[in-house]
Amino acid sequence: MHLDQLSELILPIDNPVLKFLLILLIILLAPIALNRLKIPPLLGLIIAGAVVGPKGLNWIERDSSIILSGTAGMLYIMFLAGLEIDLADFRKNSKKSIVFGMYTFLIPMILGMITGLYILNFGILTSILLASMFASHTLIAYPMISKMGIAKNKAVNITVGGTLITDTLALLVLAIVVGATQGEVNTIFWTKLVVSLIIFTCIILFLLPMIARWFLKKYEDSVSQYVFCLVLVFLGAALAELAGVEPIIGAFLVGLAVNPLISHTSPLMNRIEFVGNAIFIPFFLIGVGMLVDFSVFINGWEAILVAIVMTVVATLSKYLAALATQKTYGFSKDERRIIFGLSNAQAAATLAAVTVGYKIIIGTDANGEPIRLLSEYVLNGTIIMILVTCTIASLEAQKGAKRLVMADSPLDEDTNEDVQERILIPVRNQETSDELIHLSIMLKSPQKQSNLYALSIINPDLEDTNAEMKAQKTLNQASKTAGSTDHFLYELLRYDTNVEHGISGVIHENKITDLVLGLHEKSKMDDSFLGNLTEGLLSRCNTTTFIYKPHQPFDTHKRHLVFIPPYAEKELGFPFWLVKVWNIARNSGARMIFYASEETREYLGDILQKHPIRVDFRPFPEWDELGNLNILLKPDDNLIMVLSRKGEASYHPRLERVPQLINIWLKNHSFILIYPNQPKAGRMPIMDMMHGSLIGPIERLDWIGRTVASLLKRK
Repeated sequence: MHLDQLSELILPIDNPVLKFLLILLIILLAPIALNRLKIPPLLGLIIAGAVVGPKGLNWIERDSSIILSGTAGMLYIMFLAGLEIDLADFRKNSKKSIVFGMYTFLIPMILGMITGLYILNFGILTSILLASMFASHTLIAYPMISKMGIAKNKAVNITVGGTLITDTLALLVLAIVVGATQGEVNTIFWTKLVVSLIIFTCIILFLLPMIARWFLKKYEDSVSQYVFCLVLVFLGAALAELAGVEPIIGAFLVGLAVNPLISHTSPLMNRIEFVGNAIFIPFFLIGVGMLVDFSVFINGWEAILVAIVMTVVATLSKYLAALATQKTYGFSKDERRIIFGLSNAQAAATLAAVTVGYKIIIGTDANGEPIRLLSEYVLNGTIIMILVTCTIASLEAQKGAKRLVMADSPLDEDTNEDVQERILIPVRNQETSDELIHLSIMLKSPQKQSNLYALSIINPDLEDTNAEMKAQKTLNQASKTAGSTDHFLYELLRYDTNVEHGISGVIHENKITDLVLGLHEKSKMDDSFLGNLTEGLLSRCNTTTFIYKPHQPFDTHKRHLVFIPPYAEKELGFPFWLVKVWNIARNSGARMIFYASEETREYLGDILQKHPIRVDFRPFPEWDELGNLNILLKPDDNLIMVLSRKGEASYHPRLERVPQLINIWLKNHSFILIYPNQPKAGRMPIMDMMHGSLIGPIERLDWIGRTVASLLKRK
């Protein structure tokens, strides 16, 4: 080996290629190795960082590149927390979040000040700053909670909301203490702080969503959209610093601001989560581990005492806050574990406070040595506290999450009635297939086993030698689109001289439950609005059928206006389209506005109590007023019109005019027409949930109610 190459192996490693290789090996192997010991992956990354860091084996120095990547990871965690939060539950539980936020702020502040003043004998400003470090916390365990599928649990939602409150208050305390040490806490200081926070919040919550909506509508390139999101995160962080608070607050608010624009099932969300969990967040955890100084245990009892006291007080105060929240709202023991696990980890805001406090010099001692606001003992004690609290938080959150997942998936008799969703998407070209696939993923039920099928039909009588190649290319593109959201798509290529027969044959062969069609492009004067193919399928196939005409990307819609004709709730096909509309609300987070009769509204109100979504109710217009649909819709609205078939309870002759009215007035809006499935007598057993049967009125309503409850049940 050449001497120059040997010199590159001197520790710490300076060669960027070797350094990056080592970090990637840690990200790959540390979770795998420690998982055998039942240690959470994120804790494994922290331990690995401590081992290879400058205070351990000194393989890697905590230089500017590690700090930069770690800062990005810290902001990424807060951004994801804001992005994945269920806004409907967040608004519903906002008061509970405020209560928890005050519990988890005030209890650590009180215990921390008592500890600083009477146990550690610190001054008043040092004690206040120390207490604020205990009050703040970082959602270290959130990525693990999200992976386990309980990010929308009420306890998680309340904890994430409370995190914003306690971290903001703790970082405001930091700003005030810094101002006090410099003698700047006066009327001008308070006025400047309040005004800057108001301006900052308004920019993040009102201006950024408008810019984001415009960008996502105009540019659909996946790389551009992802980089744009990163720009927003760091822009929000920079604005937060200008406003006088820490960047993590800005990143979290940016996540909340763009939450309605990035659905949980979209390819963009998949990319954001993937890159964050693969690169940014592991870099942050490794960087935190590099701060651990093992030599603190051999530098005398004072350093050890400070570390023990800080760790005990921080853990005890967060446990008491979680316990108080559990007792106040009647949460289960496992939900308390989730709250404690998410809120106990000290990292981002704590590091910010201790770094600032360590840099502030408030005087000199008899030997001329600087006296710092937070001493070196506190700095080392903070690192130990971070390691211990992250360990406890990871173990508690993992334990509580596993039990909640098991509790939410009981092996009871209801499970046997669950039926697989099978969604068929006939595709003709690559331009329309992407939007149809995206809508189908929006329609599928969260946590349920659903199969997606893309179908392309070739007429063997047509002399087109490239027909099969074109069809296969379209199917491959559809698979690629589904794969970008981690969904598998079955590709079906079929030869048939009649497209209608081909599609209906596939529906029966694969037991398709839902059919998603693009709107027919009218090519002849005698063509109907829906087209002969679609009308033929509606008459032949007993599926819930969705006819979609996109005008803009689905995620950029502000509202979905759902028109439900009177008596729709009395039809046996009602539960199966209703659950799909509910899924749109769940997966997109957009506001739903139901235009329904009073009877239908009462029926839907009962469902909302158990399965809340963002929804407003308005009276169903008179049949003569349906021609004024263009007046009801605003820009960025999507219309969802539930239609009916002859002989059904909700059928009205005026429904026949609806497609033509939509074609006239809604050329600049997206819309979805829903044709409910039509169960046929004697075709299926009476309790077959996907098809039902013709039964008496009382039994029918009871069956519909139980079917709705079963279909909406979260697994």
